[in-house]
Amino acid sequence: MKRTNKNSRRRFIKQNLLTGAGTMLGANTVSAFFTNNKLKETNTPAILGGAPVVSSAPKPKWTKWPIWIPATDEPQVLEVLRSGVWSRAAVVNQFEEAWAKTIGAKRCVTTVNGTNAMICSLANLDVGGGDEVIIPPYTFIATPQAVLQTGAMPVFVDTDPETFQMDVNKIEERITPRTRAILPVHIAGLPSDMERIMEIAKKHNLVVVEDACQAWLSEINHKKVGTFGNAGCFSFQNSKNIPMGEGGAIVSDDEELIDRCYSYHNYGIAHGSMVAKHGSGFSMFGTKLRLTEYQAAIGLAELKRLESQTVTRSENAAYLKAQLEKIPGIIPYKTYSHVTRVSFHLFPFRYKKEEFKGLPRAAFLKALNAEGVPCSSGYGTLNNQPFLSNAFQTKNFKKMYPAEMLDFDKYLERTRCPQNDIICNEEGAWFTQNLLLGPRSDMDYIVAAISKIHKNAESIKRSVRS
Repeated sequence: MKRTNKNSRRRFIKQNLLTGAGTMLGANTVSAFFTNNKLKETNTPAILGGAPVVSSAPKPKWTKWPIWIPATDEPQVLEVLRSGVWSRAAVVNQFEEAWAKTIGAKRCVTTVNGTNAMICSLANLDVGGGDEVIIPPYTFIATPQAVLQTGAMPVFVDTDPETFQMDVNKIEERITPRTRAILPVHIAGLPSDMERIMEIAKKHNLVVVEDACQAWLSEINHKKVGTFGNAGCFSFQNSKNIPMGEGGAIVSDDEELIDRCYSYHNYGIAHGSMVAKHGSGFSMFGTKLRLTEYQAAIGLAELKRLESQTVTRSENAAYLKAQLEKIPGIIPYKTYSHVTRVSFHLFPFRYKKEEFKGLPRAAFLKALNAEGVPCSSGYGTLNNQPFLSNAFQTKNFKKMYPAEMLDFDKYLERTRCPQNDIICNEEGAWFTQNLLLGPRSDMDYIVAAISKIHKNAESIKRSVRS
């Protein structure tokens, strides 16, 4: 195993050196790029009736997700199905042990999904009604919904546009006497600045729950994300880099916390150290969040290839980033200096329309998709959505918070995130992780398509106007 990791690291370092050298040599012209990569340059954009870039031979076949290999993946799943033992039992225990070892944590407890992993963690760290939880606005809706489900109020901190992460320099200005926790999100698999976040949390006596639902195997100084805070939460939903259909997990070195989470996820039946504190049986507050045996069997099959797939994504992302940086108006993600590994659930970048003759982002994305390269505008703003106002008007929130805090207009003013607004509404874009699993030539198609749009931006913009 160690030999494989060393070889992977060597390949990654070598590729970075090669791409770095390519950058120093200067940007190729679009025509040279097509020639060097054996792709035919077509003058007319596909959106205007030309041939799509991906129609060139050999045509890329974006990796279908999820990957399932019957010969190697199905034996344990079939064994579970035929056993009739489908609810939580030995196979779930096996996955939990494997996942804790993979992440480098002492303990793990699985849940039905990543959202409930966060709810379970927050609730068992005594986060609840009357509290505030610091979160980023550039994330999936599960993050603020998990906070609301505990009865706490999400407080948004603006986004660092270069890294797509919560701007740590703006955290302390949002902390109040009600602040109980920080919930950083390692969005896209890019690690948040956990060293700074943990310093702030310690200074203000706050608990930290990491939303690592998109960051399996990502590292800071060779330490896995999810192991910095009081708890780390992961998701195994179908689009994720390790899919089960649905599923989640909590990891922690705090064994008493994991015992509380286990008890909570199993109807409040006291588990482990909780028996001595609360007695056996239904002695704690809880709910039912148990994973099934067949989900765990799927997870164990997928886990076997997570490392190799992560290496492939990292190598392709490094190459793609180096090439895209040569195109004016395309600004790929940056990582913090202490990040040693990124898992790349997404490949995020910013689009600057002024470098594309003023072509709006929506038109750029439409043109890119027409060339055969799927691309998304990413997340919309969360800090101004109706679900927040709806929660504030519920009976429980009215009992737990003063009327002034529940005034939605005042809340919007308190949690403004102008940088995030720009990313969500104007600049943000991303490729999904499965595009990074193909051969290097697939990355060339992505670059060629964007280069073609850049070259023809004026004509595309005119067609949008007409």
